[in-house]
Amino acid sequence: MNFVATGIGAGLVSALLWAVVLKATPLAEVLYLLAPIPVLIVSLGWNHRSGLIAAVVGGVAIAAFVSPLGGLGFALITALPAWWIAYLTLLGRPREDGVMEWYPVGRLLAWIAATAAFTIVAAGLISTGGDYASYNQKGRAIAEAVVNMHFPQAGPSGLGSESRSQVVDLFAQVAPFVSALGFTLVLSLYLWAAAWIVLASKRLPRPWSPVPELMMPRAAALALFAAIALASIDGFAGVFGYALAGALFMAFALQGLAAIHDRTRGKPARPFILSGLYLLLFLTQGILMLALSLFGLADTIFGARRRLAVRPKQPPTPST
Repeated sequence: MNFVATGIGAGLVSALLWAVVLKATPLAEVLYLLAPIPVLIVSLGWNHRSGLIAAVVGGVAIAAFVSPLGGLGFALITALPAWWIAYLTLLGRPREDGVMEWYPVGRLLAWIAATAAFTIVAAGLISTGGDYASYNQKGRAIAEAVVNMHFPQAGPSGLGSESRSQVVDLFAQVAPFVSALGFTLVLSLYLWAAAWIVLASKRLPRPWSPVPELMMPRAAALALFAAIALASIDGFAGVFGYALAGALFMAFALQGLAAIHDRTRGKPARPFILSGLYLLLFLTQGILMLALSLFGLADTIFGARRRLAVRPKQPPTPST
């Protein structure tokens, strides 16, 4: 029953990190972003039931001391996504030779993207009570604030009223795409950090696979094309389409990074290639992620690394 005590403790810690956002300070916002990590750690280090207890305890605590809607939001948006990813991470089955086959890291990345998309839509449904008109109005208000911040209403660089309205509509429409981009990256980093923390404490049941070897299934590419088609539909179905497209876009970009890490292993110029790549990512403010995403998408569809991984080694040719 040790997992019960750890689950309760993790749930209370996670709820406290979530609740400090009410202070509306920069430090509070940073702590709020770290709220899923305790749930991930106890789920990976003890078992998934500990993570479920943490989700329930944290949700009840926030519902009691903040608001019932806040407790529901914590459970659905913060705790349960972290528990679900940890649950998938610990899935495994023994092979015929007795060796445990763990859930592949590439499939985990695909599920992280899907979880991020569902979470973005759940946040919209909870905040508006399922009213799409209210959701659209709130999204447009936020987009208008962003446009006013970057585009002045007067001066040579100002936008006319018609152009400004079109830009606001565009920003509001792609908001789920952008939100899912960031949330997929955050969830991926959280899982990686939590796994290494638990691995350092020698409580992680599975060996952690090298990240450069991750390979998402080809079904993820089909899901991306389906998400793009779904984004053309009005209502929350279209919101989910945008969110899933953004989440998979980031997932394929991460796979592109992993492929470059994999293909440069053992090469003398590897430190310079990777340093230059991350420097370009920083200088271009993520614009290079488009090329990485296309590279990761091609890596999944054509599977060059997959073929190389299963290709039998040829015996050395005898010298003459």
